Amino acid sequence: MSEQALRLGTRRSKLAMAQSGQVADAVSRVTGRPVELVEITTYGDISRENLAQIGGTGVFVTALREALVRGEVDFAVHSLKDLPTAQPEDLALAAVPVREDVRDVLVARDGLTFAELPDGARVGTGSPRRMAQLNAYARNHGMTIETVAIRGNVDTRIGYVRSGELDAVVLAAAGLNRIGRIDEVTDFLPVDTVLPAPGQGALAIECAADNADLVAALGELDDPFTRVAVTAERSLLAALEAGCSAPVGALADLLADGQIVKEMRLRGVVGTTDGSTLVQLSTTGPVPETHDEAMSLGRELAAEMLAKGAAGLMGERAL
Repeated sequence: MSEQALRLGTRRSKLAMAQSGQVADAVSRVTGRPVELVEITTYGDISRENLAQIGGTGVFVTALREALVRGEVDFAVHSLKDLPTAQPEDLALAAVPVREDVRDVLVARDGLTFAELPDGARVGTGSPRRMAQLNAYARNHGMTIETVAIRGNVDTRIGYVRSGELDAVVLAAAGLNRIGRIDEVTDFLPVDTVLPAPGQGALAIECAADNADLVAALGELDDPFTRVAVTAERSLLAALEAGCSAPVGALADLLADGQIVKEMRLRGVVGTTDGSTLVQLSTTGPVPETHDEAMSLGRELAAEMLAKGAAGLMGERAL
């Protein structure tokens, strides 16, 4: 008798289906069981409102989590940056696989890089975090750009450039890689220019906490380094969210000496969307060995950022 298929809950977007399909293949390999995709429509998929206005994180996640709790699916795949920072007790974050490219990228008309954009260029993004950092960079380099709030899937966003409505759009490299469209990128934005969203490029595989066998099986796909990095980033985000509602960028990266990973550096940025004020700090220390150590690294940096004025950037969420 063949093993019963595992049901993987996924959003319906092309990107979600692509990344869920990749995870399904990996889960089939480690469990020896077939995996079937169960498409679930989330509030974030059907609402036409601006993401910042409907609450940002959670809008793509809630319906998937409800299906998990009701037992309609066995596990779910999320983009980690969409997950609210508090983990529900009845669900386990069973695996955080090896992370994709963390960078943001530019897709611009005529193959332009960010530095080559003409004065007054219209740059589309739905992310206040990207707006803050792009505007700050432009300001510091004598450029004038206009950031335009957009949303929609990758096709819709790149379509604004192809139609001439916008000069460029900013997207995550990871998403374009996963759907095979990375060749449309005209510029990879260095993380020194734009720090990514906490958890960007990483996936989260979630299942019911009481299904110990499935938690263990999915755990085979976990990458410990990616997990401590995103844990630190999300801890920073959670601590800043408590004291500041401005958009947050964060990145934890591992500093290696040859093949040996020596330390982890955590960088954080928070700013006003017009880029006039940015609070940017970093800290470097031993690679966290435990979840708690990764959490405290994020909290410590957040406390320093709040002390440096991040708390004064309140009220930036309403675009």
